[in-house]
Amino acid sequence: MKHSAIRKNGPPAPAVFVREWRSLYESRKKTAEKALRVIRSGYRVFIGSGCSEPQFLAQHLEEIIPFLADLEILHILSVGKTRYTEAGFDRCRLKSFFVAAASREAVAEGRADYTPVNLVDIPGLFRSGAMPIDVALIQVSPPDDHGFCSYGIAVDIVKSAAENSRHVIAQVNPRMPRTLGDSFIHVSHIDAFVEHEEPLLEVELPFMNSIAIDIGNHVAGLVEDGATIRVGVGSVSTATLYALENKNDLGVHADMLTDAYLHLVKRGVITNSRKTLHPGKIVTSFCLGSRELYDFVDNNPMVAFHPIDYTNDYLVISENDMMISINSGLEVDLSGQVCSDSLGYEIYSGVGGAIDFLRGARGSRRGKAVMVIPSTTFDGSRSRIVPALTEGAGVVMTRGGVQYVVTEYGVALLHGKSIRERALALISIAHPDFRDELMEAAHALHYVEKDTRRLAVARAIYPYEWEATRSFGSHRVFLRPAKPTDERALKEFFYSLPKEGSYVRFLSLMKVFPHYDVKAMVHIDYRAEMTLLGFAGEMGSERIVAIVRCQLDEETMDAEVDFAVHPDYSRHGIAAFMILHMAEMGKKRGIRTLVAYISLGNERVYGVFQKLNYVVESSLVGGVYEIRVRLDQPTHTCQL
Repeated sequence: MKHSAIRKNGPPAPAVFVREWRSLYESRKKTAEKALRVIRSGYRVFIGSGCSEPQFLAQHLEEIIPFLADLEILHILSVGKTRYTEAGFDRCRLKSFFVAAASREAVAEGRADYTPVNLVDIPGLFRSGAMPIDVALIQVSPPDDHGFCSYGIAVDIVKSAAENSRHVIAQVNPRMPRTLGDSFIHVSHIDAFVEHEEPLLEVELPFMNSIAIDIGNHVAGLVEDGATIRVGVGSVSTATLYALENKNDLGVHADMLTDAYLHLVKRGVITNSRKTLHPGKIVTSFCLGSRELYDFVDNNPMVAFHPIDYTNDYLVISENDMMISINSGLEVDLSGQVCSDSLGYEIYSGVGGAIDFLRGARGSRRGKAVMVIPSTTFDGSRSRIVPALTEGAGVVMTRGGVQYVVTEYGVALLHGKSIRERALALISIAHPDFRDELMEAAHALHYVEKDTRRLAVARAIYPYEWEATRSFGSHRVFLRPAKPTDERALKEFFYSLPKEGSYVRFLSLMKVFPHYDVKAMVHIDYRAEMTLLGFAGEMGSERIVAIVRCQLDEETMDAEVDFAVHPDYSRHGIAAFMILHMAEMGKKRGIRTLVAYISLGNERVYGVFQKLNYVVESSLVGGVYEIRVRLDQPTHTCQL
């Protein structure tokens, strides 16, 4: 075998010195017609990925296909206009690692093949000989002064394909950016050069509708300053990136780079300054975007391109602290199984890098794996949260692997939750039109017990506007309305309270939830009744330290309020702030007066209400003080 047989991963052939590579390059320049004559019937031909597809070479390949037989065309993703997937091209067959618009119909009709595989594993197929490549058609930048061409905007599996192919034919395009990182191939490792300048393929950002924007805003609440992020493809993922505009010092470790990332770079959000792996650098493997994005990555030391088996190695990914991986799904069942590659038996996309990054994020210190999904199909006719996955649907994320699921109706944390808790959490973020039937299905599957109260509040919409974060001395407390999945945590809170204390005597007078009726506290309609919880600790392992409960009399528009704070967090103003927050939000809904009851000897609780910036009235009847906070009569600016 000639020089290509020893190409592999090594440096330029010893005889090829800086002064000699130019003559070697000139000797291997060919027309496309001559370069492709190496292709024989029965060959497996690899075509470069995505927007880096060598269109000129691919077009000439289509012209010679009728003169060959049993040709297998291999690629990961095509965004160009190809003819070899059309019905008339029966002398070749496409085998793709991901299904997009260009190949979806052919795969659905059985004229092309889809190979489900994690992206990280594909280069190993080439290296091991399990999937030998005869000819690799790639696109590169012109060689630099040292004879190295850059793979440009697609290193991904292209580098491995070129290193393990019997013949490499490169389209040399001056419009291809010279990207940095592990992204170069020497001219001595290329068998034929076809010089042809043409615009690179571009992909526009998807349209972001209101649902995608709402989902993105919910995901933004899970992303902390200094996190390292990776998102998948589609409108929801794009909207998620745009929702991060107010974050600080984000980093990027991703398989794919799009214009949405560039938007955050230009706004100063992505700095990579707090990354624990490759600080200061965006790490990626390929681009799908616009010419502006390609110009940005050109010779830019801020961006490092690496092969997919590096960017998607979960052990590498997990070295990034606070790694946030965001993937989109097509369907999720009530136990947490996620399908993201098919609609029933019909393959829609592919496994891609979803599992690679899920594992990496889960292994990261303070990392999060997030799955985003609209609550319904595009036409609203079907729920995407279902009792069981559609027949034929592929389980891409197992119920044991999924962590967060986000729809336009909120966030469900499934990790560490029981099937019952998962079902309740997912139903609470399903579209309201489908919650009743999902609850009935959960009961029929014995995931949850029959409970008419739950059915009555199944259509309640979680009010995200009530959420707030506040520091009280050394304590940082996150406030939010209760969710059905808070039942166990709230029980633990009540059991943690000492048996004696003024707050216990206060609780004993509560008319709203006597005997700690925890179900009534968490299965609420967020309109006539509200439970506001205070959490302390890191996200995912936080515990309840305070509660304020409010129930509205819709005739008088008075609301009875009760509260409790764990003694470890008392005397810091937490209760007063939570009640004030309840009052301010309640005023917007028409509440006129907050009412509370205090027994004799428990007057210390009265001080909490005196800290509010509203007129407080009290009266003693039968040994019980009735406290009335007049929300229509402010007094002064509260200094909490």
